[in-house]
Amino acid sequence: MSKKYSKVEVQKDLIRALKQVFDPEISVNIYDLGLIYEIKVTESQEEDLYNIYIKMTMTSPTCPLADDLVADVERAARDVPGVKGVKIELTFEPAWDDSRMSEEAKLELGLL
Repeated sequence: MSKKYSKVEVQKDLIRALKQVFDPEISVNIYDLGLIYEIKVTESQEEDLYNIYIKMTMTSPTCPLADDLVADVERAARDVPGVKGVKIELTFEPAWDDSRMSEEAKLELGLL
């Protein structure tokens, strides 16, 4: 019998996983950097499995590593127990700025 995962567990595990993905140009995780604009966890048609929707951005629309970073985010999300499917939407509206960063990220980058 496989473990059943709650929506809350999956969301917490997803955030933990996203905090392990680092912007390759700034050594801060993408979650604390504020690159994740939205997360939705919805039930899939398979019992006790969930679909993940992530809306994210880059620090710059001309980021040369955008495809790699999106692939890293998708891989991290798919590795979360209880996840069935993952959809990533890349957006540049609104544009990212450092006000989206967590205090930990600002401290790590010497902005506080």
